[in-house]
Amino acid sequence: MSYSSIFWLPICAVLTGIGLVASYYAGQRRGYRAMARGAAWSLIPIAAYLTGSIEMFWKIGDAIGNFAAAFVFSPVRWAGIGVAAGAVALFLATGGRDRRKASRLKAAERAGKKKAAGAAQQQGLAPSDVTPASATPALPPARQPEPARTVPAKTVPAKRSGGKAARPDDEMKDIEEILRNRGI
Repeated sequence: MSYSSIFWLPICAVLTGIGLVASYYAGQRRGYRAMARGAAWSLIPIAAYLTGSIEMFWKIGDAIGNFAAAFVFSPVRWAGIGVAAGAVALFLATGGRDRRKASRLKAAERAGKKKAAGAAQQQGLAPSDVTPASATPALPPARQPEPARTVPAKTVPAKRSGGKAARPDDEMKDIEEILRNRGI
């Protein structure tokens, strides 16, 4: 059956008429707003006929039907599906590498900051005064930034454990040992 063998104008006119009558009765029970909304829906079939949209939808449906019929029995089309699946698999497999690489770079940057902060503590600098070498871009020799001011670290009162005060040197040895064990 082709598009031209069907009388579309009478079908669309009848659908619009039935919809308008139903909208009128629905509007009697539910109000003006429901009637207006029903009338809007009812006018769609005649509008589709007048704009030529029915023929367009007919052609789209026909093309989809022809594609599906040819697709089922065609090994070439099934091979195309296999190639498309392979392409999707490659996209998915390579997409995660960039995210993992970025997270590894961030972790390395954080480790460099911790290492610089540990070195600063050993030298008596505040951790905020030191930035890792990897975080500062290299500038030409004439434009090197001024060196950071060295501020001696504030002394923190030692915690009392069992009435004895721990010496700052003992605490620093513990911290150094922990950092050395972690490779920092």
